[in-house]
Amino acid sequence: MTDARTISNASEKNPHQDAWLTAFFLENHIDPFAYPYKVATVEQIEFMVFLENNEQYFPCSDEMFEAIMSRSSENYLLKRYQAVYEKIMHMVDTFIESDYDKEYLYALIRIKYDHEIESRLTIPSRLEKRLCKIFQSQTHIENPFARKKQDANNRAQALLTSDFFMTALNHIDGAIQNLNQFSLNSLRKKIKEIELQRLLTMMCAGHLWEKPPETPLSVDTFQRLFETRISGNGLTELINLIHTRKSKILWLTDEAGGIMVDVAIAKFLASLGHLVILAVKEAPVFQKVSITDTRNDPILANALEDSHFIFEKTISKNRLVQLLKQDENIYVVSDGTRENLNLLLASTTFARIFKEVDFVISRGHDQKRRLIHTHFQFTRNIINITVEDDDGIPGLSVVYKPRHPEVINFSHRDLEERANRIIDQMKAAKAKNMTVMFYSGIIGSIPGKIDVAKKIMSRFIDHLKKQYPDLFIINPSNYYEPGMDADDLMYMWEIVQTSNYIDVWRFQTAEDITQGFALMKQKVPPEWIGKDATYSTGCTKEMRIAQNVLKTNPEMQITGPSLDKFMRRNEYGVGSMYDQRLADL
Repeated sequence: MTDARTISNASEKNPHQDAWLTAFFLENHIDPFAYPYKVATVEQIEFMVFLENNEQYFPCSDEMFEAIMSRSSENYLLKRYQAVYEKIMHMVDTFIESDYDKEYLYALIRIKYDHEIESRLTIPSRLEKRLCKIFQSQTHIENPFARKKQDANNRAQALLTSDFFMTALNHIDGAIQNLNQFSLNSLRKKIKEIELQRLLTMMCAGHLWEKPPETPLSVDTFQRLFETRISGNGLTELINLIHTRKSKILWLTDEAGGIMVDVAIAKFLASLGHLVILAVKEAPVFQKVSITDTRNDPILANALEDSHFIFEKTISKNRLVQLLKQDENIYVVSDGTRENLNLLLASTTFARIFKEVDFVISRGHDQKRRLIHTHFQFTRNIINITVEDDDGIPGLSVVYKPRHPEVINFSHRDLEERANRIIDQMKAAKAKNMTVMFYSGIIGSIPGKIDVAKKIMSRFIDHLKKQYPDLFIINPSNYYEPGMDADDLMYMWEIVQTSNYIDVWRFQTAEDITQGFALMKQKVPPEWIGKDATYSTGCTKEMRIAQNVLKTNPEMQITGPSLDKFMRRNEYGVGSMYDQRLADL
């Protein structure tokens, strides 16, 4: 059977296979061209996933994708579809009392179920979302498991704050061997390692929060939990967080009850100086934790009362960087979806956070399938923590998946350093009595023409330099580095532009472009005729910055198209260097 990597590789030409692949994306409503305002662009996906050879990202395990694409694993698919159907039917049985309403929902959901699985193209989690939405819309029960989730969180928090737990957590006897070999500093770190490992094993206490314990709790109850077997290659990476500098961690939460352990570990990591961003669901999904739960569940709300909530769905890089520089160490954000982890439908804010962090820690089987059991590699180091049941004996699996080795990452510090080097050049030029000009022009606003845009700009700027030898001109096209996207560039340039060292800010005119082509002895191509800086999303943002700079540097001159012509562009297509709307032209 052809593997998932080959099937999703757009360079492998097979018209029938390609048609089936396109039908897969269309049927699951995850095609970015058919659903441009719901499905992430390739540029946004590349914040999170390192795509190779023009392959298309899909939000399921390789095993599921291959089963769908091969068209030869019907029994496997039907078994997974049936599990979803039974899950929805159980919800009807649990929450609907009226016999008529039950029969009505049985019939309606069965009709929709048969329709959805007919093509055998639907990912089970997408089927689950659609059937669940029917239940919620027909019954008006938005969060059917709210009470069950609150009870689980209440019991889990009671466990974590009990005297028995605290006594067991602080119990030393036998935990540290050969005390004489430790210095005070290394002993402190060893104690932290033991504490973290003990907190991790509390993830296996689900039987104690899913329903009231059948036997009274004791110190021994927790000491037995602390002896839980931990397998996988990820524990060392988690433990290393105790010994490393401040890291930014995106923590993908899972279900109620377990969220209280997640919060406890987040607070532990925050006490070490790390920054933890807890990601929850946008809306209720069975027993997954949602942003609604963080407000309506008093136990969870109390546990998160000192956390900073990020509610923006399309936060900018500049705003995010400034936000994460604040004193808070724990943040809460929605991933923008109401289903199992689906990076294609995640919010822009979630994608940008994913790009900014050092580690992504995920919880549970669903996330393990999407992040670990896939050939896709990611832009950040991934750790998955899952409770495994081995012959009735719970254990903890901690798996580490390093980021792709070719990922190029520009931290905000890297970008600030580059900006400061440019500012130093501006200072040096001013010390020589030179006039400093910043030149803003089209770079990526015409998709596929970046190289041409850079040549036009550079040739015209060289022409200006020859005419005005005492003019120091900043040519943005000279500072682009492989791996930089529009977010990185705008963050760097805003630091330079607001430094108050610019004397003249020139915005590219149509005449500049015409002269640039003339200097290259070329005619102006049709797509460039009449274009100027007002066509550029980046230049539009820069004009807004320029207007603000004038307030503190009123002597700065702005030349180019008039201000009123700059309002046609609003925002970048995420991660790209052109307005999202231009992709449709």
